[in-house]
Amino acid sequence: MTDAAGLTTARLTLRRFTAADLDWLHGINGNAVVKRHMGGPATRAQTEALLRDRALDYYDRHPGLGMWVTLERASGAAIGFHLLNNIQGETDLQVGYVLAPPYWGKGYATEMGVALLRYGFTALALPTITAITDLSNVDSQRVLLKAGLRRNGERALAHPSYAKAGPLAWFERAGPDWLAEFGEQA
Repeated sequence: MTDAAGLTTARLTLRRFTAADLDWLHGINGNAVVKRHMGGPATRAQTEALLRDRALDYYDRHPGLGMWVTLERASGAAIGFHLLNNIQGETDLQVGYVLAPPYWGKGYATEMGVALLRYGFTALALPTITAITDLSNVDSQRVLLKAGLRRNGERALAHPSYAKAGPLAWFERAGPDWLAEFGEQA
């Protein structure tokens, strides 16, 4: 597997973003409830830049990495997105997710997060994967812990996407340690 598109779990699958996903993505990215721990709702122009820079163009610039639409297998519904990419302005690679509110609390973030960590550590042989979240976003911190990452303090990041937030909760895990706990196969 050279890309996480098609990565499948018991209830979810990933696919690449396309330009046709802009309206749907802006519905999530412009949602004040969804974005309350991520700097607030984005404008349409910011969502266009996100789609272009962090998905469509990113696939070719960083093979194997990116941001993918998360689909519920039973219904085919696009429920949000998961990512395995660099933290903007940093060399660290992160796992992350954003889900629409009707899909919160169902274990979807953890389920696909674990699958992406396994993909990153096995298919891409990444030595370490990180994650960041707002200090007040206790629910996301719980998801990252369940997915097998370990809290390792806080970090303030200089990139404009993160700078206003101040220090962020920092999570990370080395591949061999994570694989010893979760295994190479689902």
